[in-house]
Amino acid sequence: MQQLSMFDTEIPRPLAARLRPETLDDYVGQTHLIGPGKVLRRLIENDQVSSMIFWGPPGVGKTTLANIIANHTKANFLNYSAVTSGIKEIKQVMEKAEENRQFGTKTIVFVDEIHRFNKAQQDAFLPFVERGTIILIGATTENPSFEVNGALLSRCRVFVLKALEASDIIKLLKNALTHPQGFGGQDIDISDDIISAIAIFSNGDARSALSTLEMVILNSELRPDGKIIVTKEAFEQCTERKSLLYDKNGEEHYNLISALHKSMRNSDPDAAIYWLARMLEAGEEPLYIARRVVRFASEDVGLADPSALPLAVAAYQACHFLGMPECNVHLTEAVVYLALAPKSNAMETGYLSAKEDALNTLAEPVPLIIRNAPTKLMKELDYGKGYQYAHDYEEKVTAMQCLPDSLKDREYYRPTTQGKEKDLKERLRALKKWKKEHR
Repeated sequence: MQQLSMFDTEIPRPLAARLRPETLDDYVGQTHLIGPGKVLRRLIENDQVSSMIFWGPPGVGKTTLANIIANHTKANFLNYSAVTSGIKEIKQVMEKAEENRQFGTKTIVFVDEIHRFNKAQQDAFLPFVERGTIILIGATTENPSFEVNGALLSRCRVFVLKALEASDIIKLLKNALTHPQGFGGQDIDISDDIISAIAIFSNGDARSALSTLEMVILNSELRPDGKIIVTKEAFEQCTERKSLLYDKNGEEHYNLISALHKSMRNSDPDAAIYWLARMLEAGEEPLYIARRVVRFASEDVGLADPSALPLAVAAYQACHFLGMPECNVHLTEAVVYLALAPKSNAMETGYLSAKEDALNTLAEPVPLIIRNAPTKLMKELDYGKGYQYAHDYEEKVTAMQCLPDSLKDREYYRPTTQGKEKDLKERLRALKKWKKEHR
């Protein structure tokens, strides 16, 4: 009998690896791709899988999905790292795949972080993909339009995987607590608040969430009776976060976003940065904050500073591209700019006023003069009769009435004297005066 040494002790696999789903039914998230009747699910179930690229943030199931595809299609699965392998290794893998093909066995080559390959390495796959020697499944966190060369990309179908929802993460965490390969059979006392906090902290990354849960449980109090007590303090110590267990759907969530909004409205950049930091460090989804910032740009700044909206949209896009923690500076730039920008709520008040009239006059006909007349019958019914094309006039404006008769004197846009809107106010005054004189 072979004697075991102290180095032969098996090291337990990480929780995320032990709980990796093996079937589509066990897979969590990406319902837009693998939900009932969805395109990728149909391809897998009908064994019509071809080369593809999975594009999405870390921990959303790209590798897991590739494994499931290999299992379902009974293909030989080769996991290939773009970080540690070169062209020599590619050729060796392709030779093995060609042997498999001759024996009627499919080979799926999964290339993690395919964006790290240079052009020569990517080109090395081309002939084998074209011949059907392999089915290539690449995974990338970067936009494949920029990071995968055109020749290879044109032979692959791109599927976009999304960051998991907090509800998906919570489902995975609760499964880990009961699954035999997880913590099933152990007496663990952990509150729903802490589970939710771990889900929020993971920022849509299932691997990060399961790793955090494992770390928190392993560093929690073990009582003599074998019961493990997971406390808020244990979570904070493992994640280096302090008192950040707030419910994203609860009162504190709305209190904080209200504080951020009102600080910007009151032109207080210091308070705006503070409330922004409170939300981000509590694990708030940065895209949620970015959406509120985009709304603020028009609701409270509007045309007083026309640059506010594109800057806010750019901040949203930066959050989408980078996520936390990198996007914290982009949100800071946006909230400081908006806090210091001149303020106008003319967009919101104008729409709300028009909305009230619109709801009370839903049956009001469009004036004939501004109706389109694509047919002879419509022209005979005076559609578009008397219409004045503004570009035909020297002033590029006419005195034509565009509102219904019952609303002809209504004013919805009432510009303020703040920032650029001061100039718009003067232009609007001049336009109204000119139209009145030429009617």
